[in-house]
Amino acid sequence: MDSKNKRQDNYMQRINDFLADNHWKIIMLYLIIYDSITIVLSYFLALWFRFDCAVSRIDQIYMNAYLKFIVPYTLICLVIYWAMRLYKSVWRYASFTELLRITLAVFITFLIHGIGITAFLQRMPITYYVIGIMLQGFFAITIRFAYRFILLLREQVYPNNSQQKQVMLVGAGQAGQMILRDIMTSTMLKERVVCIIDDNPNRWGRYMDGVPIVAGTESIPEVCEQYGIEKIYVAIPSATLEQRRRILSYCNETMAEVMQLPGMMQLITGKVTIAAMKKIEVEDLLGRKPVRVDMEDIYKYISGKTVLITGGGGSIGSELARQVAAHSPKKLIIFDVYENNAYNIQLELLKKYPFLDLEVLIGSVRDSRKIFQVFEKYQPEIVYHAAAHKHVPLMEDSPCESIKNNTIGTYKTAYAAMANHCKRFVLISTDKAVNPTNIMGATKRLCEMIIQVFDAKIKQGKAEEIPQLFTHFPIGDHVNENIRTASTEFVAVRFGNVLGSNGSVIPLFKKQIERGGPVTVTHPDIIRYFMTIPEAVSLVMQAGIYAKGGEIFVLDMGEPVKVDTLARNLIKLSGFIPDVDIKIEYTGLRPGEKLYEEKLMAEEGLLRTDNELIHIGCPIPFKYDEFIEQLKELMDAAYQNRDNMKELVQKVVTTYHPE
Repeated sequence: MDSKNKRQDNYMQRINDFLADNHWKIIMLYLIIYDSITIVLSYFLALWFRFDCAVSRIDQIYMNAYLKFIVPYTLICLVIYWAMRLYKSVWRYASFTELLRITLAVFITFLIHGIGITAFLQRMPITYYVIGIMLQGFFAITIRFAYRFILLLREQVYPNNSQQKQVMLVGAGQAGQMILRDIMTSTMLKERVVCIIDDNPNRWGRYMDGVPIVAGTESIPEVCEQYGIEKIYVAIPSATLEQRRRILSYCNETMAEVMQLPGMMQLITGKVTIAAMKKIEVEDLLGRKPVRVDMEDIYKYISGKTVLITGGGGSIGSELARQVAAHSPKKLIIFDVYENNAYNIQLELLKKYPFLDLEVLIGSVRDSRKIFQVFEKYQPEIVYHAAAHKHVPLMEDSPCESIKNNTIGTYKTAYAAMANHCKRFVLISTDKAVNPTNIMGATKRLCEMIIQVFDAKIKQGKAEEIPQLFTHFPIGDHVNENIRTASTEFVAVRFGNVLGSNGSVIPLFKKQIERGGPVTVTHPDIIRYFMTIPEAVSLVMQAGIYAKGGEIFVLDMGEPVKVDTLARNLIKLSGFIPDVDIKIEYTGLRPGEKLYEEKLMAEEGLLRTDNELIHIGCPIPFKYDEFIEQLKELMDAAYQNRDNMKELVQKVVTTYHPE
């Protein structure tokens, strides 16, 4: 008995699997049968209506013509419907496109019917043609749109508001309409658009697909409270940067989660969907214009050259690699000590640029033999030196390692560049090098001073006076000659905190919010300058063009931002209430951390460049030969892992005041 039941269960399971796999084919068969019946019925009813709804009154001549023509005509209709894909559309999501196809198919069949029955059989009454095609079209459209209509009607009559998020749509234009319809037709989203915001007063009080357009963007906070809005979609791809930030600032006054359409490209390509919406990032609310650079000049500068990026797997180094790869270099070399990062950027670049001549090398800038080997083998013309330890608290605990990696690593790389006739060396520096209070900032200031020494000695024709400190590599005659005739231009690029980088607070805040808090801020009054990774990299590449040697390029990053405000905005943009849903805890300043950062020292001054947001800090003069002697002592102390490293650095970097 059990065996028999088991066979029956297996049999039923196979039937269910077959029905599931062939569901659309079954629907198609039903539609073909339905269309066959309704086509036959449409023209019969047309005759019936023409003769006062009495079959006995229909002239036999017309009935004979109808009976002879209706079967071949029905077959022709089915073929045309098939050709117009009326049996393969997903009618649950039927839209204007499907309506057009049905209309076109019915019109074509109307012409065939009118010409065919008249030419070959009998001229029929005018009402026969008109009523017949109207009924045929009505039946074809009704069955195909009935399911969607029932779903929409059920939603309007019995909206399940308890399980749906109340959504506000900002923008009643083409993009807004496409987003609205995407939400309305989606069965996956548990969302319902209850109001629309638009700055055009002529639209207020009107409706778009049954949803009221209620007010302008300045009323977003009040309308959100009135309708109990939980989510906001901003669908204005044509908005300027200022307009977008104004709208987002209004949204940020609410407790709603905010999403936006990135730009016009989605509208142009027709990819205006919920999937195209992205979360508002904190950088969208930065109080300044983004940095703009002349990409044509960068292309001319990079194209056809061999470029080396140290630290090429990091957040800044990898973005540098992406932008360099996009500008047709002769060869791109990525040098990094961490193989996972290097491997990831290697895969990304080779996939996007399959013809790129790319070398990914694993090694440390502290290894002078390796560095010299790389320069001698590949002869890079441009070097972007991004390799460094950047974590402030960790470096406070390991000052000798900070000196070894940042300062000595820069010295060794710069010496190898000079000894191999590299054309330009660009150091990635930081605003923490200005009046540093931590060892990381102090080592970056040492790096800037190294760059200034190298550049000054080369300009004076005294490059051979630069000692080969801790660079364990034999110097041959050709290397000595290269050093005597060195012409490398050394520059530094200084910028603030980079949003989204490995050392940025933003990824940390996001992880803390995802865990439900608390979000940790070191001090309620701490402020920082912020920029995006692409902006930072654009500045670095622009510096390579402006450079004449010895400069420290500085980005005008606008007004500094309170980190506490940044954390609160990020919590709000995630749809939570600060200090209610997500707590904020103040942990106190970390070792070496100060309340504010500076972009340059007062003595440096500022010079303008062709880019209004990029400035040049004039180098502070210091005694180069004395600095080299002090640097040698620092390096020697670092390799001995001396405990008084910070005190020794203070003697060299006079602006360094550790806290």
